[in-house]
Amino acid sequence: MSLINTQVQPFKTQAFHNGKFIEVTEQSLKGKWSVVIFMPAAFTFNCPTEVEDAAEHYAEFQKAGTEVYIVTTDTHFSHKVWHETSPAVGKAKFPLVGDPTHQLTRAFDVHIDEEGLALRGTFIINPDGVIKTMEVHSNEIARDVKETLRKLKAAQYTAAHPGEVCPAKWNEGAKTIAPSLDLVGKI
Repeated sequence: MSLINTQVQPFKTQAFHNGKFIEVTEQSLKGKWSVVIFMPAAFTFNCPTEVEDAAEHYAEFQKAGTEVYIVTTDTHFSHKVWHETSPAVGKAKFPLVGDPTHQLTRAFDVHIDEEGLALRGTFIINPDGVIKTMEVHSNEIARDVKETLRKLKAAQYTAAHPGEVCPAKWNEGAKTIAPSLDLVGKI
């Protein structure tokens, strides 16, 4: 069963955020758009590049009223040290969420049982706590957060404009489509 259009399951965990430890729950994701980015583990090779990419675009997420959460199967203590020792990760101004119990990786169906790690999963969640997009792929392939931003803006647009859809390669400000019987077979 797909997680699309399902409610985020209840959870409670700890994160390192702006120099302190905070609690993060499913309620933390409500009331604003959220992007939850799963990575295998702290202190790896590809993960810092993705954290840095998200950090470099964080202002755009904030402008879109969206919080970013990076999740690994490590503890929030590990994330503190990772933030302090990695120049790339040190740029993060968003929560670095620990999931040592694997509650989140299992709930979002990105857990690798044999390794105790997460696949690279990206989820866009609406202010009601409903998953609107998901992308999951193998760990050797890092993501480009610009595509996540594009999908976020498309999800926000269609939420604000029911009855319209965003076509392939749609970017903010581009033309959308209002599905109708008259368009069938003409696009």
